[in-house]
Amino acid sequence: MLLSLELFVLLVLANGVPVVVARLFQHRGNWPVDAGLTWGDGRPLLGPSKTWRGIASGTLSCMLLAVWFELGWLFGTLFGALSLLGDLLSSFIKRRAGLESSDRAVWLDQLPEAALPMLMAWLWFPLPLWEAAAIAVLFALSNMLFSPLLYRLGIRKQPH
Repeated sequence: MLLSLELFVLLVLANGVPVVVARLFQHRGNWPVDAGLTWGDGRPLLGPSKTWRGIASGTLSCMLLAVWFELGWLFGTLFGALSLLGDLLSSFIKRRAGLESSDRAVWLDQLPEAALPMLMAWLWFPLPLWEAAAIAVLFALSNMLFSPLLYRLGIRKQPH
């Protein structure tokens, strides 16, 4: 049970820290991961909100907290990186579908960033598959629930 809670907190951290860091630093250091490149369809690869600063801050924060949880620095680094890779994947899919960065895509906006790291956690730890899946779904649902609140508080730029 403690491991499940720690993994959930790591998911929140990996995806929440980049949002907070973006608010704190505004436009400083927000180099887009896709460097402004477009795909063959003429749309951006990912969009301007996916930055190296976000990847670095989310991954580093997961690594540090995983060390504190005694899960190991390598696990924390990979967990954070996979979560953010899932977020990049969802952005890529949204751009191919013609959706803008601010457009809402229920489940696609939340599930890949939870499913990829939880798949790794399932392989890494003695964690039942149903529990790993439940943590991913719980993260996605909590993200849908709390994002509008964080938007109203001025922490998020979008309500989803």
